[in-house]
Amino acid sequence: MEIFLSEQCESLTGSLGRGFGYYIHRRKNRFFSVRNTKGAVPPDGHWRFILTCAQLAQNKLHIADISVDGLELKLALWEAGFMYGLPAIDPDKTYNANEIIELNDKLK
Repeated sequence: MEIFLSEQCESLTGSLGRGFGYYIHRRKNRFFSVRNTKGAVPPDGHWRFILTCAQLAQNKLHIADISVDGLELKLALWEAGFMYGLPAIDPDKTYNANEIIELNDKLK
């Protein structure tokens, strides 16, 4: 997943909180989510990390938007146990923060 920062934010790296098993890593001038290789990652950690970034993007304070390819999104949902949501995900599409929020509303 790629993370696009807002105009007010120059850099955002590291963990967004405990229990995700993912963190934000900078590569050149771009920011991406990375799985923590040290320690345990909960089954729903990937999905919750994507959702948290999407929710932060709604505020536009630090994160302006995210870009998640469909295959990564399918894997995150599968790991989290949302089997019924998988058919709705197009693996060839790229999803943004608003689409992630809409998907979460449908999964509730």
